[in-house]
Amino acid sequence: MKATLEELTVFLAVVDAGSLTAAAEHLKQPVSTTSRLLARLEEKLQTTLLRRTTRRLDLTDEGSRFARDARHIMEAVQLAEDGLMERRGRLSGPLRVDAATPFMLHVLAPLMPGFQSLHPEVKLVLSSNDGFIDLLEQRVDMAVRIGELEDSTLHSRLLGCTRIRLLASPHYLRQAGTPVETKDLLQHALLGFIHPESLNTWPVRHADGKLLRAEPAMLAGSGETLRQLALNGQGIVCLSDFMTARDVVEGRLVEVLPGLTEPSSRPVHAVYYQQSAISSRIASVVRYLVDALRVPESQWARATALPAGRIAPAVNKP
Repeated sequence: MKATLEELTVFLAVVDAGSLTAAAEHLKQPVSTTSRLLARLEEKLQTTLLRRTTRRLDLTDEGSRFARDARHIMEAVQLAEDGLMERRGRLSGPLRVDAATPFMLHVLAPLMPGFQSLHPEVKLVLSSNDGFIDLLEQRVDMAVRIGELEDSTLHSRLLGCTRIRLLASPHYLRQAGTPVETKDLLQHALLGFIHPESLNTWPVRHADGKLLRAEPAMLAGSGETLRQLALNGQGIVCLSDFMTARDVVEGRLVEVLPGLTEPSSRPVHAVYYQQSAISSRIASVVRYLVDALRVPESQWARATALPAGRIAPAVNKP
């Protein structure tokens, strides 16, 4: 007897969940059914795939190799189904998208209703992580990453670039004074990132030509947290336009040292795991985002509820 797709699905669910109970909950079936299908698969293969411990299930060496092959099989089946649905003019199934919290809130969330209207049978699953994640481990189909890419195991598509600026609230500047020169920043409360530390190098230079290395009075792990701190008058921050443009236009934040700030931008990429073929759902959302950021600035502003001119579209080949 050969293994069935149902058995492979159960096996991979147990591997990902770490327990029969959690896998059964994910699959919305009784634990007894999950256990029976897993046992039947092991019996067919005449090998032990999972080692039971008091706390969880761990893969045996044979199980680890089989899990890798099983994922390839399930991915191939999914791609075949996607291809069929696309030829019929329909896409369906889950699409898991991850991005840093600020980008999710200020860019992706406003754009997703438009994508959903084009593909109503695609089930969007949106998650936010302020650090880089392992797409396979977190079962994410596509992620948006801001900054230079280092992971060579990922395919990527440039979506655009976002400029960074020094900002503070009018209330803070009234209380602490407005900096006139770079050296003045040393007398102010600066707000910075916990990591990576490179984000605390700001695009203004000292008299000796060196870029300012901010020594933050307050640190945070998320750009959205830093934005809120700046809005609350806690100090000066260096953030991307995509999350602060409306604040500037509406006067909640004011640009600091605009004449001394060097034009500095960070690339925004869509990344997805390298496979022999890309899922139609992933391809569709990447194309949608590229097109959304390629439209005239006024349309982009209306589409995302952000002021125009705050993210430069990517110059990509179709």
